[in-house]
Amino acid sequence: MIYEGQAITVKPLEDGIAELQFNLQGESVNKFNRATLEELREAVDNIRGNDQIKGLIVTSGKDVFIVGADIGEFLANFKMPEEELIAANLKINQIFSDFEDLPMPTVVAINGIALGGGFEMCLAADFRVMADSAKVGLPEVKLGIYPGFGGTVRLPRLIGADNAIEWICAGKEHKAEAALKAKAVDVVVSQEQLKDTAITLAKRAAVGELDYQARRQPKLEKLKLNNIESMMVFETAKGYVASQAGPHYPAPVEAIKTIQKAATKGREEALKIEAKGFVKMAKTPVAENLIGLFLKDQLLKKKAKHYEELALPANKAAVLGAGIMGGGIAYQSAYKKVPILMKDINQEGIDLGLNEAAKLLVKRVDRKRMEPATMAEVLNRIVPTLSYGDFNTVDVVVEAVVENIDVKKKVLAEVEGQIKPEAVLTTNTSTISINKLAEAVKRPEKFCGMHFFNPVHMMPLVEVIKGKQTSEETVATVVAYSKAIGKTPIVVNDCPGFLVNRILFPYFGAFSLLLRDGADFAQVDKVMERFGWPMGPAYLMDVVGLDTGLHAEGVMAEGFPDRMKRDFKTALDVLYEAKRYGQKTNAGFYQYKQDKKGKPKKVLDETVYDMIKPVCQASQSFSDEDIIARMMIPMCLETVRCLEDGIVESPAEADMGLVYGIGFPPFRGGALKYIDDMGVAEFVALTEKFAELGPLYKPTVKLIEMAKSGARFLTE
Repeated sequence: MIYEGQAITVKPLEDGIAELQFNLQGESVNKFNRATLEELREAVDNIRGNDQIKGLIVTSGKDVFIVGADIGEFLANFKMPEEELIAANLKINQIFSDFEDLPMPTVVAINGIALGGGFEMCLAADFRVMADSAKVGLPEVKLGIYPGFGGTVRLPRLIGADNAIEWICAGKEHKAEAALKAKAVDVVVSQEQLKDTAITLAKRAAVGELDYQARRQPKLEKLKLNNIESMMVFETAKGYVASQAGPHYPAPVEAIKTIQKAATKGREEALKIEAKGFVKMAKTPVAENLIGLFLKDQLLKKKAKHYEELALPANKAAVLGAGIMGGGIAYQSAYKKVPILMKDINQEGIDLGLNEAAKLLVKRVDRKRMEPATMAEVLNRIVPTLSYGDFNTVDVVVEAVVENIDVKKKVLAEVEGQIKPEAVLTTNTSTISINKLAEAVKRPEKFCGMHFFNPVHMMPLVEVIKGKQTSEETVATVVAYSKAIGKTPIVVNDCPGFLVNRILFPYFGAFSLLLRDGADFAQVDKVMERFGWPMGPAYLMDVVGLDTGLHAEGVMAEGFPDRMKRDFKTALDVLYEAKRYGQKTNAGFYQYKQDKKGKPKKVLDETVYDMIKPVCQASQSFSDEDIIARMMIPMCLETVRCLEDGIVESPAEADMGLVYGIGFPPFRGGALKYIDDMGVAEFVALTEKFAELGPLYKPTVKLIEMAKSGARFLTE
């Protein structure tokens, strides 16, 4: 053994070839944490001082190669003073440069995922051999930063600036075929041939058959672009990437600027430019919030894993009520290889559900993301039925009939008699109390809520709602089924609207108050979209459907009359009475016309202002700051109440529910992180400014106490 550590070993193989293997003890994956980097430093020094080594291969002892840097260490590291952080970054980069400069050829054998720092390690080698099942990429922009271990320097010099910009700015994972085509790797082989191929390559380079020094040279020099080419590549890319990323995500454009600045420099100077820019991004609130979301997501995965250990098998499912929602659920389950029965009371419903599933699959085939044969397999996993014939074979049932308590109770009682006693029964409802629905079933311990968000195939969240009598085993089974079909489950307790809709409706209530006080709905939409929402409240209400929204608002008002019941007629009421229900009727706050692709496109309809005039005060202008404050305060306060009421277990889950369920701006980190970033005391002071607007704007006693004590919701 040449070197032995907890994460890295170096041992001789044959004919002067040595193997450096990453195998981080006590972890399921390899990652670059502080300890691994220290060992890499020692291993490289040992290899450099050993003249018996004629060639080196780099392998992994796990299913993945290296998943990247240890994100758990990021937030603490990024709090270091700027100069210290730059120096620390350059110290790490020196390890990669010393590895790159070893006096023998180096070959990496990429057996599985190599992302971020893991792929940057590969770029520092002379040759890259990749298994046909592996994936590589630089996803750092998704965390508000960009590659910091030499990725912005080496990748453009290996695959060209334009390709490198696309790889770095999109942050996507690339399959072996695409990586080979882009020249990011040299050879693609089967998993079985990987190590032997790497050894053969190293031997050939060691005897001079392959010129490894020539492979290394471009990475040490400036980028091969003349001034005109350089200007065309970088200026065009900056404009396009800025339009795609939007103003709230600066990292992709900063990455291009870094590559551009470093284009005329050799490796050492280029790495200094990268380090400086990397630290600039690491210090942004965007990076802090996106890294925070990643860590919150890891917490959700850990919780789900705990539940999966208690879960009963969910090998076959059923959905009641075909339609768009039922079809979406059936598609999701079948696509993720869990067969599903789809029942409706008439053939029209079945056809609608099957058409919905087929439409989603055809889209995948058209975009070359699925083979036609696979589409047929997925459709075959959806078994349409008008009877309960095979329901005694299913493990999980999702009731997805109309949002009406009496209809749901009738259907739940009916289906419970048709399923095996150990099967789990769930209801897909957005507002109706699980405890009330449980009155209809004989086994309430086997019953809970399973709230999907629309459109099912796109929205990652599922709320798993516990009733008073729901057993842990039932919750666990539904969490496991949610995970199996590719969703992120959050377990919440029962109350009107559960977590996400309970928090969303005070936001809509704030919107109604703004319109009543003379605000322009189109201006409110623009301000909230600039704030970071995917769509403003008027547009969102049109997409949800004003009829659906008003029905849900009624349920919420009954549940929380002190702050959600209103004593005035709103613009929503007026539009509803005029049968303008939103996109579904091509008219709501906006008019909707089909674009060239057949999608509804919103157009401002001036007649709406006259229609809503009787219920609104004279038009007046509001500052962007006041609009944001008036819209966000009720939503943030309701999130606080959900946490205090025990509806959701932790601040992290509350924030993730909003990001995954209603598109809360990810770069702001969630409602509780938004309060933390403003400062709890500052937030409470802001609520006082709008106190005359009523209970929606009133902070809780506990929040006022937090403001006085300087407490926060989230601790890193």
